[in-house]
Amino acid sequence: MADFDLAIVGGGMNGAGIARDAAGRGLSVLLVEQNDLASGTSSASTKLIHGGLRYLEHGWFRLVREALVEREVMLRIAPHLIRPMRFILPAEAGARPAWMLRLGLFIYDHLGGRRILPGTATVGLADSVFGAPLKQTHARAFVYSDCFADDARLVVLNALDAAEQGAVIRTRTRCVKATRGKEWQLLHENRGRRDTVSARVLINATGPWLELFAAQALGNKLPLALRLDKGSHIVVPRLFEHDHAYIFQLRDGRIVFALPFDHDFTLIGTTDSAFVGDPGAVEPSATEIAYLCDAANQHFRLSIDPRRVVWSFAGVRALYDDGSRRSQDVSRDYLLHLDETAGMAPLLTVYGGKITTYRRLAEHALARLGRFFKLAPPWTAHAYLPGGDFLPDGFDDLVTATCRTRPYLTMRHVERLVRNYGTRLERVLGPAQHLDELGPCFGERLTGAEVRYLMRREWAQTEEDVLWRRTKLGLRLSAAECARLARFMTESIGSQSA
Repeated sequence: MADFDLAIVGGGMNGAGIARDAAGRGLSVLLVEQNDLASGTSSASTKLIHGGLRYLEHGWFRLVREALVEREVMLRIAPHLIRPMRFILPAEAGARPAWMLRLGLFIYDHLGGRRILPGTATVGLADSVFGAPLKQTHARAFVYSDCFADDARLVVLNALDAAEQGAVIRTRTRCVKATRGKEWQLLHENRGRRDTVSARVLINATGPWLELFAAQALGNKLPLALRLDKGSHIVVPRLFEHDHAYIFQLRDGRIVFALPFDHDFTLIGTTDSAFVGDPGAVEPSATEIAYLCDAANQHFRLSIDPRRVVWSFAGVRALYDDGSRRSQDVSRDYLLHLDETAGMAPLLTVYGGKITTYRRLAEHALARLGRFFKLAPPWTAHAYLPGGDFLPDGFDDLVTATCRTRPYLTMRHVERLVRNYGTRLERVLGPAQHLDELGPCFGERLTGAEVRYLMRREWAQTEEDVLWRRTKLGLRLSAAECARLARFMTESIGSQSA
């Protein structure tokens, strides 16, 4: 008898989502990730939960509809992580005509059965707060709805819920060999130690590492062609004061977003270019950073250059190669390939996917595997992610209630905690009645209590895990504060293993 029903390799959005769904349906699940959760593409997205407005002109209506439906599902099950956001789309001379934008937005508003978010409106920019940061070339704009999300935390909370449903989550663990027979025999390595487990079904959800994993661990070629596409982003000091985002049409036909980010910054992205190389070493090139700066400078009054970039990051999308010539024309839809060779344990390979549609991808993956298991019905569409058990419009109420019960915390501190942990912030804070009872403070009110929670419950092992994936405080802590945090975590690990 196999140790696990399902073994998943890859701790990104797709792998964590499948693990959560499968564990909640009664399967015994193992997920292994060679680095930290969300350490690859799933922490390097544009951080949007959206239908993909530009996908309409490609005719990808099924993908857009599914994503728009999921946008509302995500608002309901993770109101702490998913934030409604209004997007300003200026009508620009020489770009897509206004009638085309209006038609596209009409379809966008109605294709997915929108219920929670407001619909499209028009706004004059000449005397508007939304026009003030822009150059005078913009006279009017359309305003529509989508959502902003913390991508890496979405992965972590799916893994956390999977673990609470019984899944085994192993980070910093590499699957070095997968031997196929009536069951899978999987050889894993963690810090030089090796062990072997067996599973009835294996899922390759390694994203940009799909081909590498197939060659090195499986000893095979991928069943379908893979195309790697690189997307880069930059973060700069805030370019505008309000809480709306912008979506701009560029001269080369591409679009770029400018999003309010963590109070004091603006996130600008993304690029689309073919990628060849090591996905673990991907970073924005100087050319891509200059491209994004130029895109912003075409539209904003305040000029930026690469010297103003405070953070840049890039991710690699692992897409099914449909033969499109340009990277931006390759479908972002997912594809699931099931190899069920007679007498051999099944292998499911996951291509593509968007953060917005990860939950549906997981449902479809389990539907493909349904004849191998006795599965409970789908359940994730109505089940809150950890900490999300409040109404989509209840964020401010939770902040107010927490400020009342925890008067020693500032409102900004509470807002960050609610955004990260939702109702589970009480588990982070524990019985503390004073700030100093939360342990040492490493800057920006990141306390020892929060760090210990992340280490104990959310698989954080390094300061990078805490500062860039569990929070975004890496933008704010000094080098000395980061070093203090690293020492604290090292000492905490040492005391736990003693």
